[in-house]
Amino acid sequence: MFFLIGLGVVFVAVIGGYLMEGGSMGTLLHPLPAEGLIIFGAGAGAFLAANPMNVIKRVLADLSKPIKGSPYTKAVYMETLMMQYEVFVNVKKGGLLALEQDVTDPANSSIFKKYPTFTGNHHAMDFFCDSMKLLINGSAKMDEIDMVMDADLEVHHAENAAPGIAVGNLADAFPAFGIVACVMGVVITMGFLDQPPNIIGGKVGAALVGTFLGILLAYGVFQPLAKNIEAVNAVESHYFNCIRSGLTSFGNGAAPITAVEFARRNIPSTERPGSNELEEVVRQIKPR
Repeated sequence: MFFLIGLGVVFVAVIGGYLMEGGSMGTLLHPLPAEGLIIFGAGAGAFLAANPMNVIKRVLADLSKPIKGSPYTKAVYMETLMMQYEVFVNVKKGGLLALEQDVTDPANSSIFKKYPTFTGNHHAMDFFCDSMKLLINGSAKMDEIDMVMDADLEVHHAENAAPGIAVGNLADAFPAFGIVACVMGVVITMGFLDQPPNIIGGKVGAALVGTFLGILLAYGVFQPLAKNIEAVNAVESHYFNCIRSGLTSFGNGAAPITAVEFARRNIPSTERPGSNELEEVVRQIKPR
């Protein structure tokens, strides 16, 4: 929502200032279709040429994130802490093998079914369950499991950063495409030098609209869009670090309540449940 408000402020300030200085909307709008075709067309072509298909798909999927905001709310974090606690207390009661079927087939697990937000996040569920499998199978030590999780997170974070970088690179290119549109307008103006000054002035003004449009799109629209996508995607790292911290703490011998407290400390302060609030909730969870 604030993203749209911010864009509105940008355009109101720019257009409003232009009109206050005596500018005419007709003068501004008349060359926009041609100038817009040059700038947007060149930008779209450069974007397609610069990015592989998987990045393009991720950009398209992330375009709504600045409007929707981060999905990782306090309720989502609390659900994840509760899920971890229930897994850990069941391991304490029945041993690691008691959870083997749950982590192998989490979609049909009586534990994971209680936490739909977590199971709906397929990467998070795979991240947790695949790491638990290593712990259950005894095929790796806890420090090795932590290294595996760290490698998984590095790949995931790099993939999450790619859309914001791609949109940022596009934003950086728009001023140059605006100059291209302007230069082409000046070239056209050269053919009208035998015309009256008002005709030549109109042509020059139309050419300069290209520079104006390129800079406005770059720093007023696409650069904020890129930064917002980066910020929303970066929040996801806290969510995965919360899962990682809880699991590594438990794997290193911490009690379930202590493990989820370690996980809680990885949650941003704006979304972090209180210690007493968490303890009151998880103490109601009983092993099956």
